Amino acid sequence: MSKLFTPARAGTLELRNRIIIAPMCQYSADEGRATDWHLIHLGQLALSGAALLTIEATAVLPEGRISPDDLGLWSDDTESALGRVLESVRRYSDMPIAIQLAHAGRKASCRVPWEGGKQLRPDEPRGWQTVGPSALAFSEGEHPPAALDTEGLRRIREAFAQAARRAARLGLDAVQIHAAHGYLLHEFLSPLSNQRDDVYGGSLENRMRFPLEVFEEVRAAFPADRPVSVRVSGTDWANGGWDVEQTIAFANALRERGCSAIHVSSGGLTPAQKIPVAPGYQVPLARAVKEGSGLPTIAVGLITSYDHAEAIIANGDADFVAIARTILYDPRWPWHAAAHLGARVKAAKQYLRSQPSRFRDLLEG
Repeated sequence: MSKLFTPARAGTLELRNRIIIAPMCQYSADEGRATDWHLIHLGQLALSGAALLTIEATAVLPEGRISPDDLGLWSDDTESALGRVLESVRRYSDMPIAIQLAHAGRKASCRVPWEGGKQLRPDEPRGWQTVGPSALAFSEGEHPPAALDTEGLRRIREAFAQAARRAARLGLDAVQIHAAHGYLLHEFLSPLSNQRDDVYGGSLENRMRFPLEVFEEVRAAFPADRPVSVRVSGTDWANGGWDVEQTIAFANALRERGCSAIHVSSGGLTPAQKIPVAPGYQVPLARAVKEGSGLPTIAVGLITSYDHAEAIIANGDADFVAIARTILYDPRWPWHAAAHLGARVKAAKQYLRSQPSRFRDLLEG
C-alpha cells in the first residue's frame, strides 16, 4: 500500500493522504481583496485530490504585503471578499482549506514578479515604507526598513491575532504562520537581519521572542480544535545566519506552545545565500527538524516525482509532502501519483467517468 496515500492527522484535522498544496502567491488581489482569479485558482486546486489546500501568504496589515497586489485579511472588506471565494469553492469540494498569515517585513513594497519584482521605494507610486527588526535593507541599494518600536510590535501581534479571528469566522480549517523566506518573523530569527540590542535581539532566546509571541497570539485567537502550524526556513544558506540547529530549538519552543505541525523550507533572507538546488534539497532539513522536535513535519522543494514523494513518506523523512509549482503545472498531480502508486483518490462526481480503463479503481466520489 502506498504510504503517500495513507490517512493522517495534523493536530485535530483528519487528512485523506499526505499531499499538501503549499501556499503560492498569486499577486492578483484588489487592495487586499480576493478576486475571481482566486476563485478560479483555488477552485481547480480544491478538485485535485490533495489532502489540504493552503491559501497563499495573506497579509495581516496593508504594509505587510509583498506587493500592492497581495491578498490580505485585515478588514471587513478583505474578509468578505475571501468569504465569497470560499463559499463557492466549498459548494463543490470538501477538501480542508488552510490559510497562511504573513507579514513581509523589509521584503514588502515590491513589484509583482512579472514586472521584475524589484522594490517600490516609499516615494514611488504604490510604494510604502517597510518595517523590520533593524534598519537593514535586504540588498544593497534598497530603501531600508524602519526598525520596529514597542508600539509597532504590539500592532503587528494584534494584527496577526485579528486575522486569525477572521480566518475562524470564515470557517478555515487551519492557520499557518509564515516565519520563512526572509519575511518579518524570519527577519527576527536570523542574526543577519536582526541586530537589535533589546530583548528581541542578540541571543537565540531573544531572537525567537517576537515570533513566539505572534504564535501565542494566533493560537489563542484561533479555535483550540483547529490546528496552527508554522512555516520556517531551515537555514539561511549563508555564513553566520539561521541554521538547522536553531530551527530545531525554535520548533521545540513552538511544540511547547501548542504548534500542530512545522513546514520546513529554506532561504530567502539574504542575496548572499548559496543554495544547493536539486530535487529534495530541503528534505534533510525536514528530517532533522522532525527528529529533533517530534513535531509532524512537512517537506517541500522540487518534489516532482511520484516515487520521490512516496519515498519521503516511506523513509520517515517527513510526515507530509507539500507541492507548489508542481501542482500549478499539473493540477491533477495527486490523481497521477495515485495511478502510478496503485492508490485511490477522491474526485468530484462530475469527473468520475474520466478515469482511463486501465485505472478503473483510481477515483472515488
